[in-house]
Amino acid sequence: MIFELDKNNSVANHFLVELRDKQVQKDSLRFRRNLERLGEILAYEVSKILDYSPANVNTVLGDKQTMLLDKQPVLMTILRAGIPFFNGFLNIFDKANSGFVGAYRIENDHKNVNVASDYLASGDLTNKELIIVDPMLATGKSLVSTVNHLLKNGTPKRIHIVAAIAAPEGINYIQHNLDVKYAIWVGSIDDRLDENAYIIPGLGDAGDLCFGQKL
Repeated sequence: MIFELDKNNSVANHFLVELRDKQVQKDSLRFRRNLERLGEILAYEVSKILDYSPANVNTVLGDKQTMLLDKQPVLMTILRAGIPFFNGFLNIFDKANSGFVGAYRIENDHKNVNVASDYLASGDLTNKELIIVDPMLATGKSLVSTVNHLLKNGTPKRIHIVAAIAAPEGINYIQHNLDVKYAIWVGSIDDRLDENAYIIPGLGDAGDLCFGQKL
């Protein structure tokens, strides 16, 4: 399953446009907030396919039947660019447990990009709905590497891979290298990767735009 938010008209398109606009990007506070707002919208979309059970709420005037989540999902993000996007999910799934992964690209040359992962903080994932959020899904290698590390903590019931912007190559890599039950949720799927494995047209380096250029 692949869900593309911008396939249907909504106010989310405004947030995506501001994330891409090189003039608006100069305001790092607004960039982080737009990632957070997009995270909130995508969290709402993911919530629609989770498992629910009947529940009853008592008001001062009577009872009302409704449907509530069976269990809260587990939220996971890849440091550092994922933090504002992750906060949007945490605003919606406000009782969810959270985990963090440190993963980064190692560029051997323009055509070969490998991924190193040196930090993992996660609880038991057995039979849980796991939501992994990362604003940019480029090559897909960091995502697959993250999942392989996380499986040491148990096999989730289902994994939801969420990105603000994705490249077709990254989605294709996941489809060929991830052997677990998963769904992909994206704000928009762009044209391609360039020779440096950056998404075109994309928006640039999300981590730098959020927090400043790294050395």
